[in-house]
Amino acid sequence: MKILSIDGGGIRGVIPATVCAAIERQCGKPIAELFDLIVGTSTGGILACSLARPGADGQPMHTAEHLIELYTTDGPKIFHRSLLKRITSAEGWIDERYSNEALRESLSEHLGDARLKDALCQVFVTAYELRLREAFFFRSTRARGDDLPAGTDANEYDFSMCDVALATASAPTYFEPVEIEAASGERYALIDGGVFATNPAMCAYAEARRTGQADDLLIVSLGTGTQPPEHGIDLETARGWGALGWARPIIDVMFDGVSDTVEHELQQLAGIEYVRLQRPLRFAREAMDDASEENIANLKRDAAALVEDSRSAIESVCGRLSA
Repeated sequence: MKILSIDGGGIRGVIPATVCAAIERQCGKPIAELFDLIVGTSTGGILACSLARPGADGQPMHTAEHLIELYTTDGPKIFHRSLLKRITSAEGWIDERYSNEALRESLSEHLGDARLKDALCQVFVTAYELRLREAFFFRSTRARGDDLPAGTDANEYDFSMCDVALATASAPTYFEPVEIEAASGERYALIDGGVFATNPAMCAYAEARRTGQADDLLIVSLGTGTQPPEHGIDLETARGWGALGWARPIIDVMFDGVSDTVEHELQQLAGIEYVRLQRPLRFAREAMDDASEENIANLKRDAAALVEDSRSAIESVCGRLSA
């Protein structure tokens, strides 16, 4: 089984989108034809839905190259705060930093009325359910009823791709939680799956094991850039932090720690080929919401550097995908 796993990271999704574009160019096929399963969290979940969304001709609606440009055109709209929003949210301290209307509009435009069951390959996207206080997984296999007990209504597991992408991208403090409705009428209160699976590759492995597809397993895991060592947290500064001081840094600490732990765990497992494509950011800022023209240009520079640094790994992956 061939799996593509894509991390969360907001506007830094430019980086895995660029790697996907490089793979598509080298293999001459769309991502949804090359991989059996695409797993994503947050911006990675948006990419997963977008890459698997069918067009009118039954082929993928979007190339990875097209999705890079969507970050360029829609990112500044999504991560824009009016003066009123800055005031009413107290710069994000008492309310979410951004309205999700621009995000919702972008997803609606590019995912349309496609549903999870329509995905061109298997799709698995993470979120977190607030009322139940538990991890929540969107699975295209269940939306199609492929692995459900007899008599179970598959509509309970089917959602619009737009809602799936909105839920997985609703990062706490950045966007408000969303309530979405399954085709069955059941409603769920959801936030970004990055709170427990910034790097969803372990979820991908577990899903392959659950569905009996873990033989001859290839997991290609795409990061969104790590913070360079010089941007670490100063010990003496952190010693003076209370709840208010930790409010912003703890999100990055948690996301980075979860991602690194997943990478460590998968590297220790025998019987799978795990390829992690990730590098420290050298040009762009690590902020997930810096959609300025300058920073997006720098994200593209970091992405190009990652592709160049990973040339041999990408060639090896493409050889395996094309075999």
